[in-house]
Amino acid sequence: MKIGVFGGSFNPIHIGHCIVASHILQSSELDEVWLNVSPQNPLKEETSDAMSQHRLNMARLAIDGCDGLKVCDVEFHMPVPSYTISTLRELKRIYPDHDFKLIIGSDNWLIFDRWRAFDEIIADFGVVIYPRPGFPLPPDKTLPDNVEIVKAPEIELSSTHIRHCAKKGLDLHFLLPDKVREYIMFNNLYKN
Repeated sequence: MKIGVFGGSFNPIHIGHCIVASHILQSSELDEVWLNVSPQNPLKEETSDAMSQHRLNMARLAIDGCDGLKVCDVEFHMPVPSYTISTLRELKRIYPDHDFKLIIGSDNWLIFDRWRAFDEIIADFGVVIYPRPGFPLPPDKTLPDNVEIVKAPEIELSSTHIRHCAKKGLDLHFLLPDKVREYIMFNNLYKN
C-alpha cells in the first residue's frame, strides 16, 4: 500500500488542509493520505500536551467519513521534538509492507535541503510537492528521482489566521469543517 504522509501542527486543521489532502489522494498513485499530527514541531513554539490532544481530536473530526484519509498519531508515541526522518523510519518499522512518501508544500521544498537527513528522505521514501501561494513550484526536470509534483489547489488560508479570528470572536464558518468549528467553540479554544 502506498501512503502519503502529510505532516503538520494542524493548529487547527482547516479546509485548506482537507482540500489539499483529498486532492493529492485523488490525483496521485497513493492509496491513502495520513495526516500526521505533530505534538511538537522542532521549528515551532512548544505546545501543551492538552493542546496537542485537541489538535489530534480536531484532525480526526475533520476527516471523519473521508475514504482514504486517516489521522496518524505515531509522533505522540515518540520522543519530542520528532524529526521527519525519525517519523518515517518509525512508520516503516510499524508498517513494513507499506511504502511511505512525504507530502510537503512548495514553501518547504525551498528549504528542504536544511531538513535532517533530507537526502535519505528522498532516496528511501520519496516526496510529493504541492503548490503553496507565493512559492512557485520547481520545474519537473530539475527534481531528483523519487520527487513528484501534484498540482493541488492553492488555498490562501492559515491556521494562524484562524486562531486570530477565533481570539477576536469572528465567524469561523467556511474556514473549518463544521465538526472542528463546533469542537473549538465547545472547548473554548484559541480565546487567549
